[in-house]
Formats: sequence, C-alpha cells, structure tokens
Amino acid sequence: MVHRVLGSTELTVSPIAFGAFKIGRNQGIKYPSDYPLPDQREVEVLLNGILDMGINLIDTAPAYGTSEQRIGKAVGQRRGEYILATKIGERFSNGQSTYDFSAPGLTESLEQSLRHLKTDAVDLLHIHSDGRDQAILSQTDAVEAILNLKAQGKTRFVGFSGKTIEGAVDALPWADTLMLEYNPDHRQMSDVIQQAAEQGVGVLVKKPLGSGHLEPQNAIEQALLLNGVSTLVVGSLSLDHLRQNLGWAMMAD
Repeated sequence: MVHRVLGSTELTVSPIAFGAFKIGRNQGIKYPSDYPLPDQREVEVLLNGILDMGINLIDTAPAYGTSEQRIGKAVGQRRGEYILATKIGERFSNGQSTYDFSAPGLTESLEQSLRHLKTDAVDLLHIHSDGRDQAILSQTDAVEAILNLKAQGKTRFVGFSGKTIEGAVDALPWADTLMLEYNPDHRQMSDVIQQAAEQGVGVLVKKPLGSGHLEPQNAIEQALLLNGVSTLVVGSLSLDHLRQNLGWAMMAD
C-alpha cells in the first residue's frame, strides 16, 4: 500500500482512514439508514481488523458518543501502530451536542479524551466547528488554546475541522492539517485544498462518500486524485466494506 505524506508533518497515512463515529453514536445521524451500535466485542474485532488490513489512522471525537472510550478499550494496547486523531470544542450527551471554545473547556475536553483513549497524547487534534468557523477562530480562545496544547505535548499536530471556505482559509496560517468536506456533490473546497497543498498543510477529507449517499468507487477515486488530499475519512461497521474501499483507494494511487 502506498502511504501519503500528510502535509508538512512527518506522518504518512493510508489513503483510507477510519472515521469512528458509528462505533459510539447512532443519534442525530445523517446516514441514509439507522443502525444499532455494536457491542464492545464487535468494536474490538472491527478496530483490530482495520489495523490488520493496513489502515493506520483512526479519527474520533467527544462528539461521537462513546467512540473514544471504545477505541481505548479495544486497541489502546496497539497505540504505537496507528495515528490517532480527535477533536475539541463539541461534545455529545443526552442526545444533543454542546459547544465550548473557552481555553479551560478545551483543555478539560482533551484531558478527558486522553483518559478515554488510554494515551498520553494524540497525533492530530482538530477544533470541531459548529459552523461559525470565522467567529470561533477570531473571537474565542480556540486557536490559542490548541496551540498551547501542542506546546505542552498533548498533541503532535493541530488543525481545524470546519464547514466553510472562509474558515479553512483563516486556519491556514497556523494549522498543520485541515479536515474538509469534499465529494462529487460537494466540490466547493477544491480551491482551498489546492491552497493548503501549496502551503504544506495536510488535508483529511471528511464525508467523501456523502455520509453513505454516494457510489463509493467513483467518489474515492475523484477525491484521491485531487492534489493535496492525503486521506479520506470513511466510517463503516463492516470490515468487508472498508476492505473494498481501501482497494479502490489503492487503485487510485
């Protein structure tokens, strides 16, 4: 498998990353059909299978319900084998999201995530936007706080998971990585992705399959052909589906 360099970081990533939303949350979803949460044993089989097939990046967040806890229990003992990404800013409990972009709130959120994930530090930490990208970056503690967490060694690299072109552009001066939506039905970020590539900022594509609404082979090939894209974050509860997606990604390389 050909791994791709993630921007100016020294990290090399598999073309498909695992998005861990579905292992911890099935409320407030945008997928075409409902799904039951897997039990812990099923999560262990899934995550170990993902690592065994060569997918080396797991993306999670406090907003993904019990996802972080389940990752820590299932593959915490294999921590050295994968790149771990989580987020700060949004949490999910009792069926709804809450947002806190204050320095104390962001710091406490990451500390909790580290306990859940059974690790001293993550590899990637992204600010989890609620859609008010520019306001979060310019009117809250978020940027200063995430850079402080990097300086403290709580994360190796930092970035922004936003929703707008303007927010992505504003994050470029300080971010190591960006999480941006891109797929055949959502191409608005293509110029920003190119700009990120020119500035050495790594790009992780979120929702490359349109939350399960798009034909995967075409969507995967198109996204990976875009200059600057390092990996596609794909969520699934099926090892067979992930193996198939990884095969299409390898063909695109």
